Amino acid sequence: MYRSLYLLFSIALPVLGFALAGRAEEASEVAVYLVSYLEVMPPSQGEASALLRQYREASRKDAGNVRLEVLQQSGRPDHFALVEIWQDQQAFEAHGRAAHTAQLRDKLQPLRVSPSDDRLHKGFALGAMLAAHAAGATYVVTHADAIPPGKDEAIALLKQLAEASRKEDGNVRFEVWQQNSRQNHCTIVEVWQDQKSLEAHAMAAHTRQFREKFQPFSGSLYDERLYKALD
Repeated sequence: MYRSLYLLFSIALPVLGFALAGRAEEASEVAVYLVSYLEVMPPSQGEASALLRQYREASRKDAGNVRLEVLQQSGRPDHFALVEIWQDQQAFEAHGRAAHTAQLRDKLQPLRVSPSDDRLHKGFALGAMLAAHAAGATYVVTHADAIPPGKDEAIALLKQLAEASRKEDGNVRFEVWQQNSRQNHCTIVEVWQDQKSLEAHAMAAHTRQFREKFQPFSGSLYDERLYKALD
C-alpha cells in the first residue's frame, strides 16, 4: 500500500506543481504592480514609519493582496518606498477606496516634503513569485529606462540579467517590472540575503557585462537605491 501511495504522489506532485505554476503565470498577466516613493521631513521619519507599518498590516489583509513591503532607504531614513502587488485591477481599486488607505494619505499629508511618486507596472521578468522574505535582507530598487529606439534590446538585456542573477548565492528575489505609461521604463526589485551577497553580485561577470551592454541604450542615470524592510 505504501508503495502505491508513493507512486501516486510521485505522479501527482509534478502535475500539481505544473498547474500551480500555470495559475501563477496567468495571475501575473492581470496583476497590478506598484512602486511608490515617499519623502518626509527628517524629524517626522519615526511618525511616518509607524503610520506605514499600520498601513502595511491593514493592507495585507485586503482581498487580492499578493505582496506589500515598506522599505526605508539606507542612509536616508526619511525616504521610503512601498512595493505592492495586487491580484488584479479590481483588487487594486478596492484597496484604493479602503479606509486605511485614505487614513494613510491624510495623516502623511503634513509630514511629506513632496507628493508621493506612484508608478504602476506590469510584471515582466518575475521568477518565483512566492520567493520568501529574508530577515535583515538588503533590498535594491532600481529605475532603469532606455531610449525608445533601444527599448526591445534593453528589455532583453534586463531579462537576461534577472535570469542570471537569480542563480547567484544569496539572492532571494530578482524581478523586473515594466512601467505601464512608459514601456521603455522599468523598475528592478532585488532582495539579497546580506550586503556581502549584493557586493558579490555587483562584481559578477554577468552584471558587469549587462552594464556594459545596457549603457548605450540608457535614457538616464541608472538609479539604484538600497533599502531595508521596516520590521
